Amino acid sequence: MSTQQLPVIVVGAGPAGLAAATHLIERGVEPLVLEAGDKAGAAVRGWSHVRLFSTWGEVVDPAAEKLLAPTGWARPDPATYPSGGDWAEQYLQPLADTLGDKVRTSATVTGVSRAGRDRIVDAGREQQPFAVHVEYADGREERILARAVIDASGTWATAGPAGGSGLPALGEKAAADRISYRVPDLKNPAIRARYAGKRTAVIGSGASAFTALAYLAELAESEDGTGTHAVWILRRGISGSTFGGGTADQLPARGALGLAAKAAVDKGHADAVTGFRTEAFERDADGRLVLVGEDGRRLEPVDEVIVLTGFRPDLSFLSEIRLNLDERLQAPVELAPLIDPNQHSCGTVYPHGHRELSHPEQGVYLVGMKSYGRAPTFLAMTGYEQVRSVAAAIVGDRDSADRVELTLPETGVCGGAGLFDTPDAQQTDGGGCCAAPEPQLAAPAAVGAAAEDASAGGCYGS
Repeated sequence: MSTQQLPVIVVGAGPAGLAAATHLIERGVEPLVLEAGDKAGAAVRGWSHVRLFSTWGEVVDPAAEKLLAPTGWARPDPATYPSGGDWAEQYLQPLADTLGDKVRTSATVTGVSRAGRDRIVDAGREQQPFAVHVEYADGREERILARAVIDASGTWATAGPAGGSGLPALGEKAAADRISYRVPDLKNPAIRARYAGKRTAVIGSGASAFTALAYLAELAESEDGTGTHAVWILRRGISGSTFGGGTADQLPARGALGLAAKAAVDKGHADAVTGFRTEAFERDADGRLVLVGEDGRRLEPVDEVIVLTGFRPDLSFLSEIRLNLDERLQAPVELAPLIDPNQHSCGTVYPHGHRELSHPEQGVYLVGMKSYGRAPTFLAMTGYEQVRSVAAAIVGDRDSADRVELTLPETGVCGGAGLFDTPDAQQTDGGGCCAAPEPQLAAPAAVGAAAEDASAGGCYGS
């Protein structure tokens, strides 16, 4: 069998991964999607309780919709906003079902290399197929040969730490029983009980932190939440941009979220601690956590900590592949200047495709949220255009691959998650971002500060 007859391996059955498979099929190429979770869209399901800022009209890939049409599937009202759970159940799962055995779940990619060549060897390298090692939930291992590899595994599984230097704070791992790295689903009785009546520190400055603060404030005002209080920890001070665009935001649902976080502080449900970079976690006599700052400050003990400081790409299984990544963002070098959060919001990112996503190892592409590395903002429609271009490049259709056409809304602060049950925010106008990573899901409160404290990281992590 020639290399051209081998399948293209797609890592991750999230929005970008499933769209990639769809575009490959449209091009007559056999895809094989490997998903570590037990269902398609596993990462999106992790923030199923959070509402996207993007409408249904912006989170369905056109090629996928075309593939789904013969099954009787119909896209929900394009002007409405899905939750993560809606997105997974009403779109991602039906798409995975339609793809059938081209999607394998509970399949973790543990390594990618060139067959018979580690990353050092030059001789005959590009003529060799890729060797993808997979471990299944039952312990079985498999080696699959592929003509190309599209990594759409996202960043959801690798959350940023609480430590202000990018490393886990001293004692952070030991305090894991009281730390969460996700926006809590306070509609879940067990999770609600964990935070009700407790003092909780929220570390982060993006929309994920806004969401957590708003949820905790709502809990504090409920009958079963008496005594609930949040301590909002920011690595910098509060400025005019801290709470986002407010009523001037082009995405009203996102603006409302920032205002809800501000209201939590104004009403006394949360105290803001500024300029605090966490250096250590210590325990008091009752087992509660004391956060110690790099400047020596020690905060009053808290019962729980929610860390929402962004996400990072897992590059460990690509260690034998020759990648060319920006030293700061861990994104492809050609793409990095276009997505630098110090310069861009997701609405100002120039449309890009296979050329910006290419690496020295020809045939390997990082797409979707994974392509953005540590940059915090991402649009589903950006990912869909990425994989359309990549699929065209894989089959050698350079004209189509180079013709990247995508009009993004200028949304200022992008990404993040909305308050799913806020009536006034559900049917708002404006194009824009989806949740993410986090959902979690969210992006920075100010573009210029995004690189330091961005929460969530775009649309999805799978």
